[in-house]
Amino acid sequence: MIATLERKPLGQLLLAKGVIQQEQLDRALEEQKRSGHQKLLGEVLVELHLCTEDQITESLAQAYSVPYARVSPKIADPKVIQVLPKEFLEKHQTLPLYLVAGVLTVAVSEPANVFLLEEIERISGYQVQVVAATGRDIKSTLQAYLPNDKVFVIDDIIEEVQPEEFSLIEQPVQDIVNLEAAAGDSPVIKLVNYIVYTAVKEGASDIHVEPGDSSLRIRYRVDGCLTEKLRPPHQMHAAVASRIKIMAGLDISERRLPQDGGIHVLMDKRPIDLRVSTMPGKYGEKVVIRVIDNDKASVNLEKLGFGYDTLKAWRKLINYPNGIVLVTGPTGSGKSTTLYASLQELNRGDVNICTVEDPIEYALNGVNQFQVNEKAGFTFATALRALLRQDPDILMVGEIRDADTAKLATQAALTGHLVLSTLHTNDATAAITRLYNIGIEPYLVGATVVGVMAQRLVRKLCQNCKESYAPSVNEKRQIERITGTVDTLYKARGCQQCRNLGYNGRIGIYELIVPDDALIECISQGATLNDLRDKAKKQGMTTLRSDGIEKVKAGITTMEEIYRVTA
Repeated sequence: MIATLERKPLGQLLLAKGVIQQEQLDRALEEQKRSGHQKLLGEVLVELHLCTEDQITESLAQAYSVPYARVSPKIADPKVIQVLPKEFLEKHQTLPLYLVAGVLTVAVSEPANVFLLEEIERISGYQVQVVAATGRDIKSTLQAYLPNDKVFVIDDIIEEVQPEEFSLIEQPVQDIVNLEAAAGDSPVIKLVNYIVYTAVKEGASDIHVEPGDSSLRIRYRVDGCLTEKLRPPHQMHAAVASRIKIMAGLDISERRLPQDGGIHVLMDKRPIDLRVSTMPGKYGEKVVIRVIDNDKASVNLEKLGFGYDTLKAWRKLINYPNGIVLVTGPTGSGKSTTLYASLQELNRGDVNICTVEDPIEYALNGVNQFQVNEKAGFTFATALRALLRQDPDILMVGEIRDADTAKLATQAALTGHLVLSTLHTNDATAAITRLYNIGIEPYLVGATVVGVMAQRLVRKLCQNCKESYAPSVNEKRQIERITGTVDTLYKARGCQQCRNLGYNGRIGIYELIVPDDALIECISQGATLNDLRDKAKKQGMTTLRSDGIEKVKAGITTMEEIYRVTA
């Protein structure tokens, strides 16, 4: 039986062997105390370069009378490694080496852990013999033989995608080429279902299927950032792409032109819409799937991240009887979510709400929604012109893209309708000048635009693992220049709950302009962008960055996130 570690502390072992000196041990213990004892003494010693991991492991091996070994993929038996489950090996940094005459030789980095050895004997059913090895060597050997989490192994996919949880609303497709048969094979169907299922479960907004020269990469966009999920065999790419195209009702024989389609699936007994886009590339078709979860459309304005004053002003705007209210920002900044949440609040039995969208992202009960069809000539302008004869109270135009749409929106606002729409501009004041550039007369812009809101989405700190810290002099100076004093900030750390990212979910930061008489006068005279910005700030506009820094001070996000989206 191995002696317990309490009887021979690591520091005393290293001192006895002459590996470190007393002052070095005192320094390491002080550093360990400063970290709140979140690190082992051995980790601290290695980080401070006072000794090596090999010296620590060799000292422990000698103290507990077990052999010390330098393990590598060359001396490990791949078949013996499979004696213990992959999850157990990775969790405990344990490496089975040999199995001879019913005795299993195992390399461990903590030879004093008697409970671990007993667990290995129980799981494997063999008598265990221990050798000590560094965690570094064990990890590199395991990586050589165990499949990486991002490398697709068909047998490793658990049958968690049950038919009652995930099912495709099939559309009939004619047999075209032999590729369709490959796309219908069970492993391919299983893989595609798994990709979509886990993407929805993890809250991904997009799925990227990206072929390379000799690789196939599957990435998810979660909270605005792309992360790699799987690496299936490259040979599966054509079948996977064809399977997705069959589901979306696309032509699988056409691989030279871009295609767009949609998939409707049921997951956990609720509908999920998937927008599919294919693009021919150097190494094959890249496929991007936009995940549209109708559950996300039910969010209300309070949960979007508005400050109290901003939310109060926004609610007043969307209850105006007429005028144009604009939401601006780049793609993926949450503009549609804000508009849908606003429409849900306005949706009453005595109001006729009509929308023109491209595409319709979420279905809203009680709202008349119309899908643009450019090929058929049903454009934003055409739809808006027709809707003005449909007795609407509130109009939502997905995007003002051209002069015709802008002029019709202006006409609708002047004739007593409230028009909600979006523009792609960097800030709120730039939306005004964009309307000038599109071709709307400044006096009409001043007469119809009652409010403009710019927004961005920033990642929220994981509330389970975020760490507080005292801001640096530079951080304090930046914050105090905008919003006043600050003593404590928070940073991302990472835990199992947030997938070790340190962030979980996203929240909006906002910049709202509600023109007063002085600003309306400037707009009507065709003022420059800089003049409009100066006037808006004098009026008291809260900028995107200042709103973001308020959320930093509240411990919701970080300075890095604010500068990332407002640079």
